[in-house]
Amino acid sequence: MRLPNLLASAKGRLAAFFFLYITEGIPLGFAATAVATQLRRQDVGPAEIGAFVASFYLPWAFKWAFGPLVDVFASERLGRRRGWIIGTQILMAATLLSPVMLKLPGQLWLFTIILLVHNTFAAMQDVAIDALACGTLQEHERGTANGMMFAGASIGRLIGGSGVLFLMSYTGFQPTFIFVAGCILVVTALVVLPMREPPGPARPPVAGSRLRAAGREMHDFAVSSFRAFLGTRGAASGLLLSLLPPGAMCLGLSLQSNLAVELGLDNDEVAKLNAWSAVVAAASMVAGGYLSDRLGRRLMLSIYIACLGLPVLYLMSALAQHGWIMPVSPNAPNRPEVPAALVTALWIATLVYNVFNGLMYGTSSAIYMDVTNPRVAATQFTAYMALANLTISYSAAWQGIAIEAWGYPRTMLVDVIFGVACLALIPFMARKAGEAFADDAAPVRARALAGVLGLMCLAWLPYRAWHDAFGAAQPIAGTVFTLVFVGSALFLLAGRAVLGDAARRLTRFGVWLAPLLLAMHARYYIDFNGAAETVMRAVPLAGGAVLLLLALRPWRELLPPRAVAQAA
Repeated sequence: MRLPNLLASAKGRLAAFFFLYITEGIPLGFAATAVATQLRRQDVGPAEIGAFVASFYLPWAFKWAFGPLVDVFASERLGRRRGWIIGTQILMAATLLSPVMLKLPGQLWLFTIILLVHNTFAAMQDVAIDALACGTLQEHERGTANGMMFAGASIGRLIGGSGVLFLMSYTGFQPTFIFVAGCILVVTALVVLPMREPPGPARPPVAGSRLRAAGREMHDFAVSSFRAFLGTRGAASGLLLSLLPPGAMCLGLSLQSNLAVELGLDNDEVAKLNAWSAVVAAASMVAGGYLSDRLGRRLMLSIYIACLGLPVLYLMSALAQHGWIMPVSPNAPNRPEVPAALVTALWIATLVYNVFNGLMYGTSSAIYMDVTNPRVAATQFTAYMALANLTISYSAAWQGIAIEAWGYPRTMLVDVIFGVACLALIPFMARKAGEAFADDAAPVRARALAGVLGLMCLAWLPYRAWHDAFGAAQPIAGTVFTLVFVGSALFLLAGRAVLGDAARRLTRFGVWLAPLLLAMHARYYIDFNGAAETVMRAVPLAGGAVLLLLALRPWRELLPPRAVAQAA
């Protein structure tokens, strides 16, 4: 029996993208729920688990870089997007099968690297799926399709998380890798292979090699993205908003899995908790988008974000009341007896949290679309989503560290306070119909961003000199500086593309500094002393100086054409 081409009908397209997004959610649920639960049972600390989950989300923060590759290196015979989806899904399955024989937690470092590679292929797949959706969905289908896609990702997390935990009761941990890989390949065989992607518009001839063509597209991406992000107040506010947690996040990350294990829930009970959470979140995602369309996006998103902290505060109060402050090893002798009321509080808090988290998630992506320039919609919107994934990554990292340093209640309180900071930006995420996507204040925003990044780079020097005074908070401060170094490197690269010959020597020096700023992450793995310590201080110093000099530039290149003519 020949399987249908789902792209050929409206209902088929909705089903196709629902199943494709399931394959994106499966590995995320597997890592954040199933693997994190198993690691905690093996007495791996919250900080290590937080770092593991953070590394898993990291490739999604840089998925925008795959766009030109997917666009340029495409097969007309397999389908420009379909070919990439087939290839990445096969590689995703292969990387999931490769660690079957690894021993955890002893080989956690190798396991993390393998899953990092796996998620790189998953991020590539996401780019190809979104490009396929843009090319095949009719305009009147896109709202419903986005709801179905997010719901599919939630169901995928249910399969990879709760499904694997249920299965572990019968097969043990290692065979579940085969199950997860098999789920992805089932979608490949039943959905992707029978698809027939409609031919795209004729491609212009590529001058020179395809690799050079990809490089040119990366350059164009840098210029268009930089202008899009800083072109209006709403777009610039979206950039900052995407770098802040949209409300309290701890009950959606490894903190919740850690607590579930410590409070005595077995794998089946953890699986039930996460299964109900996924179902509730999926339904709420659709409802959130529906309500925001009718009652106002900014108002509803602000309400959802504020309400996300309520279940966290409730569980925090319950933990403090019962004296469950610091992490307790599940294998520790004389473990304190777990009050039944505390387990009930975990269930209530997690389910209520997922109601508001689903409502928020179904609305947040729409508010980014409101301020996205249609001319560069793919690059700008993808970048917003990528930065939001970076926020998940650093949130998982700092929370794992904070749990061991401060305990659960204090970490949850900081999470709630930090989570509502984004409410200050939401009022600026408005755009009137017909309003231009560039204004005269874009150069001011570029100078301000360069100045802030430059000062933060220079702040590394006193921090490095007196970092011992930060005590247990050192890793958290280190996470902040990692974000500063990454942001500074991207600014320097984009600044070179935008300014061009206007500041040739300065921006060329910035391009050389950018990879060195990215390499500052190596400080976690290298014992710096002597000359190496000098280099580690010199790179941020040079980066800060270049950024402050760029803050003095006029940045007229970002002005809209009308303003450029007047300035001339």
